Parts: sequence; C-alpha cells; structure tokens
Amino acid sequence: MSLVIIQYNAGNIQSVLYALERLGVQATVTDNLDAIQTADKVIFPGVGEASTAMEYLQERGLDKIIKNLKQPVLGICLGMQLMCTYSEENDTNCLGIFEEQVKLFKPNEATIKVPQIGWNTITNLKSNLFKGVSDEIFTYFVHGYYAALGEHTIATTNYIQPYSSALHKDNFYGVQFHPEKSAKVGEQILQNFLSL
Repeated sequence: MSLVIIQYNAGNIQSVLYALERLGVQATVTDNLDAIQTADKVIFPGVGEASTAMEYLQERGLDKIIKNLKQPVLGICLGMQLMCTYSEENDTNCLGIFEEQVKLFKPNEATIKVPQIGWNTITNLKSNLFKGVSDEIFTYFVHGYYAALGEHTIATTNYIQPYSSALHKDNFYGVQFHPEKSAKVGEQILQNFLSL
C-alpha cells in the first residue's frame, strides 16, 4: 500500500509520521501532484493558519488535486477545516468538500479558554473510521476554530457548544482531534483509516 502525507506550509507532519511508524507503516511526505494522485491513501494533516495554508495549496495546484482525489483521504485538524467550505480564520474560502463552515470559538465564561487544548470526548460515532472505538472516548485536541455540526458529521464533541469532531463524505474523512497524539485510540483510528 502506498501512503502519502501532503506536504504544505502547515506543521505536525513529523508526529503523524512517528505515529504511522509505530503502526509499522511507511509514508511518503510530498507535494508532488502525481505522487498524491496515484497513492492508495492520502493524509492531509496540519497545524497552522487557514488563509496562508490555502494560498500555498492554490499556488501549487494542490487545491484542485485534493478535491478530485478518489482514494480514501484523511484530513487532520487544520487539514479537516480546509476541507470545509469556509473558515472565519482570516475570512478564508476553503476546498468545499464538506458543506460545513469553520467558526471561531467564542468563550462563554471566564473558565473556558480558547484555543481548546487537551483531552475531550468524541461521541455519536457513525463511521468505519471508529470501528472498535467506544463512544465517549477521549482524544487530544488543539484548536481555536471548529467545524459546525452538519450532514457530514460522524463524531461530536462539546466545548463551549457541540461541534463536528469528525466529518465524512464519499472518500473524504476529517478529524478535528489529533489521532497521532491520542495514544491507543488514535492508533486504532489511524489503523481503521489504513484498512478502509
């Protein structure tokens, strides 16, 4: 199986590579359009800012390639958000794979901090991506923006309000949490993606 991690100007690729190595899987990190199109599976990770990430993707033609991929694709954190239609982060039009919009958390009391950093539960799991994963299990989050609930929501998390902690449409999957930092449950979810 050939597995590609899309390289662009967003961090966290190294920890995804380490997580895959722990599963005994080798991945190629590249922004080569042919390599991405011909891979069996594609991971689109990211930690960073939406507008500069989208500019980078557009400059290299990666935006068109990603939208038209036919193999299983997993977006992680910013990668998932960029697969939505729009992000409030610097008023950014995104890839439009998922119809959901990405919004800024608005703290509703002094004790709730933005960004959300740390462990939180994922519930209402509705996909083979979560095979063998129990409802209300904890995963690791770092984010100040969230994807609203919508028709593509396959997992829900509550922080300030309920939001999509995972999305699925056709061959595209996205998770807001970091499976590569979510211990055994994260490994299970990555393994499930590799088995799709």
